[in-house]
Amino acid sequence: MKAKSCIIQQAYIVSSEGIRICDVRISDNKFSAIAAHIVPEDNETIIDAKGKYLFPGLIDTHVHFREPGLSYKATWATESAAAVAGGVTTVFDMPNTDPPTLSPTLVGEKLALAKANSLCNYGVFLGVSASNLALLADYDLSDKRFVALTDDGLYFSGANQLLADHPEAFEQVWKQTDRIVAIHSEDSAIIEQNEMAYAAQYGQNIPFDAHAQIRSEEACYVATKRCLDLAKKHNARLHILHLTTYKEALLFDNELPLHQKRQTCEVSIPHLFFSQEDYQRFGPKIKYNPSIKTKADRLGLIKALNENYIDFITTDHSPHTLEEKERPYMQSKSGGPMVQHLLQMLLSLAEAGFFSLEKIVEKTCENPAIFYGIQGRGFIKEGYFADCVLVDLQTPFKVSKAQLFSKCGWSVFEGHTFSATIEKTFVNGQLVYNDGQVFSEVRGQQVEIC
Repeated sequence: MKAKSCIIQQAYIVSSEGIRICDVRISDNKFSAIAAHIVPEDNETIIDAKGKYLFPGLIDTHVHFREPGLSYKATWATESAAAVAGGVTTVFDMPNTDPPTLSPTLVGEKLALAKANSLCNYGVFLGVSASNLALLADYDLSDKRFVALTDDGLYFSGANQLLADHPEAFEQVWKQTDRIVAIHSEDSAIIEQNEMAYAAQYGQNIPFDAHAQIRSEEACYVATKRCLDLAKKHNARLHILHLTTYKEALLFDNELPLHQKRQTCEVSIPHLFFSQEDYQRFGPKIKYNPSIKTKADRLGLIKALNENYIDFITTDHSPHTLEEKERPYMQSKSGGPMVQHLLQMLLSLAEAGFFSLEKIVEKTCENPAIFYGIQGRGFIKEGYFADCVLVDLQTPFKVSKAQLFSKCGWSVFEGHTFSATIEKTFVNGQLVYNDGQVFSEVRGQQVEIC
């Protein structure tokens, strides 16, 4: 559907290079003009954005939208609604659905679901695990229908699946493709040993704040260093997902420009916003894999982002029902809904002095587009798709259950007041979210990658 022509007048336009006041014209689904002043045409919609901030639409390259197979807790329709309500206009979905997305055929089926139901733009990962490596030889790994290969989340489909536990598996993958291989980096043997020790002490009632010790810094660092050393030896493209420790971050290069890096990493927003003491308040609601760790790690990750050891920010949006979360520790599902509040969380951190607005755009819009080769997105530039979000930094926003769009129906932020309000979100020039209302007839597009 073609977007109606409109002009967003006198907004503060945010990019990694700075902030400037401009008019922005949207027509034919793209940014068609950006200038100090644009003369309106007849019948052109005018949006007065004076005093407001216009960000590129955020690109969240790590979500679990659960469909197919797990639609009792999330669907493309519900989770994409949550995304656009939070200013996220593009998402990449992980393969741990049912069935897991382990073949190009299943990639195609998931893309069809997204095309029919997603309000935001989308991409899909091809799953690869220790048990399906032999099948890769039968696939066209240059197929751009999937954005990269990953093992993330596939441990749910059986034990001993993670590539980080099988260094020899990487060599098989890297012999077949130079595509990005994005991995969940934890050492399963260390985690299992820690679980056994805590179970011996507490039985089924392990306290949730033990999660940081069970899925420990050691478990993450050992796996990440092992995989990173191997990738450097082969000059291979390795991407570490949801980094959780400062010690790991310092293993990466912070001098090369992103497009030249062969080994990269990301951090997910829960690990920037919460730390170990928050388990006392939120318990299972902030149980994530890898775990949320110490305050020192949280601050270290923020420092590493600002110093460019970490390349971009994601959510690891992974909704579960509240019943699945509130079980005893060993049965409680890991993950939670985050995509609706990504930008507001970051703006709160910016208000507290941890980030600049420019750094937020670099790490959530521009760098994901550069890294994955996403065409025509991530920047507010003439000729680019008009994905953008208008934000009021002066109006606080209190989260209520009634305002949540994720199908799981809960958020750790219920009752919390953020410092900024998301006013409008555009996807391909179409207004998809406006002051609390989602326009469910809008459809996003599959991203093109180079």
